[in-house]
Amino acid sequence: MNREAIITRKTKETDITASLKLDGGEVKIDTGIGFLDHMLTALGVHGGFGLTLEAKGDLYVDGHHTAEDVGIVLGKAFCEALGDKGGIVRYGSAFIPMDEALGFCAVDISGRPFLVFNAEFVNEKIGELDACLIEEFMRAFAFNAGITLHLR
Repeated sequence: MNREAIITRKTKETDITASLKLDGGEVKIDTGIGFLDHMLTALGVHGGFGLTLEAKGDLYVDGHHTAEDVGIVLGKAFCEALGDKGGIVRYGSAFIPMDEALGFCAVDISGRPFLVFNAEFVNEKIGELDACLIEEFMRAFAFNAGITLHLR
């Protein structure tokens, strides 16, 4: 089974290409938004995925289009790479401690997209990323991946 996908999305606001290899490979991310790059790099490295993603967006306006469209592209890549979901455990969850933060994620790779997002941010920005865009990114990802995702 080929557990890979290449997805491209071009709109008036963004031009994004992602390559995902579920069974490992190079991780190289360039969205133009430093914190988003950092988090997607961590996803690829710690998830054991090969993930290359390049995004050009209208960041001179703000990061909304880029963050949301990266979520769309990444979600579609996961949906395509998972294929018929053979060999995949449907449910998973994890608590992740990092310094003063404790995150929780539960996922159902069900084909029924849904997002429950319960997070509060102390600051309006994380680097140059508006904190409110994290929920938009996650919603776009979950709905395009076809997964149910609960995040705290």
